Amino acid sequence: MAAHYDDKASVKEIEQTHNEVAGRQFGDDIDRHLAVQLPESLQGLSAEEIEKIDKAATRKLDLLLMPVLVALYILNYLDRQNIGSAKIAGIAKDLKMTTTDYNTAVSVLFAGYVSLQVPSNMLASKLPYPGIYICVMCGVWGVISGCTGAVQSFAGLAVCRCFLGFAEAAFFPGAIYLVSTFYPKRQMALRTAILYSGSQIGNAFGGLFALAILELDGAHGLEGWRWLFIVEGILTVGLAIIFATFIPNKPKTIRWLTPQEKDQLQYRLEVDRASKDATDEVSVLTAFKMAVTDPKTWLLCGCLQMNYIAASVTNFFPVVVNTLGFKRTITLALTCPPYILCCIAVITNGWHSDKKNERAFHIMVPFIFTILGNVIAVATTNTAARYFAMCILPPSFYSASIVILSWISASITGPAVKRAIVYAVINALCNTPNIWTSYLYFNAPKYTAAFGVDLAAAVGTILFAAATLFYLKRQNARLERGEDTGKHGPSPVQIEAGFRYQL
Repeated sequence: MAAHYDDKASVKEIEQTHNEVAGRQFGDDIDRHLAVQLPESLQGLSAEEIEKIDKAATRKLDLLLMPVLVALYILNYLDRQNIGSAKIAGIAKDLKMTTTDYNTAVSVLFAGYVSLQVPSNMLASKLPYPGIYICVMCGVWGVISGCTGAVQSFAGLAVCRCFLGFAEAAFFPGAIYLVSTFYPKRQMALRTAILYSGSQIGNAFGGLFALAILELDGAHGLEGWRWLFIVEGILTVGLAIIFATFIPNKPKTIRWLTPQEKDQLQYRLEVDRASKDATDEVSVLTAFKMAVTDPKTWLLCGCLQMNYIAASVTNFFPVVVNTLGFKRTITLALTCPPYILCCIAVITNGWHSDKKNERAFHIMVPFIFTILGNVIAVATTNTAARYFAMCILPPSFYSASIVILSWISASITGPAVKRAIVYAVINALCNTPNIWTSYLYFNAPKYTAAFGVDLAAAVGTILFAAATLFYLKRQNARLERGEDTGKHGPSPVQIEAGFRYQL
């Protein structure tokens, strides 16, 4: 039986004990009681009891939040990427589209996607129910996806794709922000990896799912690609309604958790940040200025920008695989294995990054394989070699992406609304390559320009990761010497608590 503290024990002693637990969990062996106060519901409990509460709260949160976000991300990718399967099924021929028309239909989604991410995350950070907001927007993009099945021209397709981008803008930066409001920074890489696995599952089985739906070709006089948009749109709307009934919104309002578990979730975030930033909010305009003038925003943005340029091949993955010369059924089936490998690589790299409390090298090492894959893709169109390149590219660049995203969460200090804006600004800017890289896929089957640009971006990712590492090392050295790190550094309370940037 766990020993209890004497009733006369001071609150400070209790908090110190709790901070020892937090230290074991989050790598902080410093006394944080100066920054936050231990909730009354946790006072008088032993370290073992508090740790038990923390594990129970985390387990329930993982079961309530992560499966929902993964499922929504699968739907996000199905509704976004199904145009690749639709091309193989004949949408370009039926709508009399040229190659440029099709490329425009792919890229125009990202024009809408990029434009609304920042205002959407500003809104999400101020709403009492950000989880429900994400589900509502999921339902909206499901309706738009379903309407795409009724288009009769390239113009109609382009309009639907643009509005689909507007609706989908709410999801990914909103999901990353939502996760950051529940988990401390040392748990973010694994949870970001779990979230990201949704996109890879969507990529892995999207082709097979599309293959099954395309069998409806001719039913009720509709082409198979129309059924693809309609069925996936209906599925998205239905699941969004279900998820909205139970998705967590805030640590203090999660159902199915005890009051102690809710307090523990809130308290560990305050311990992790060495401040009660939820009560220290600023205006949206002030937070926006804080976000865009922080050097860390642009270093991490450059890192993710290069990463996403290298990952742009995923928008044309079925089309590139189609150049291997197989029939439609085999082509769509061949898109599955690379993304299964990707799910394994993403979760493994995220877990190991959290375990080692290290970020930079968990970005650089995977990108060595990205460089190798692009070199192979540029050098040859041999079927076996090209498919091998397609198998190592998604696992390498996506396993690095989730570490960059968790690095953003750990590196950006300040109020919650600033972090929400940083996520949105970075994700919005880093998705702009999806607009222009679409026009690089013109010289099938070689796609020399596309793979050449991807290769250069892979090298750029490593260079930006190294630059970010160097900058954060210098900031940590200044903190060690007790120097002022400027208005974008940690707060005085965080500095006194021993704050250091993850490297």
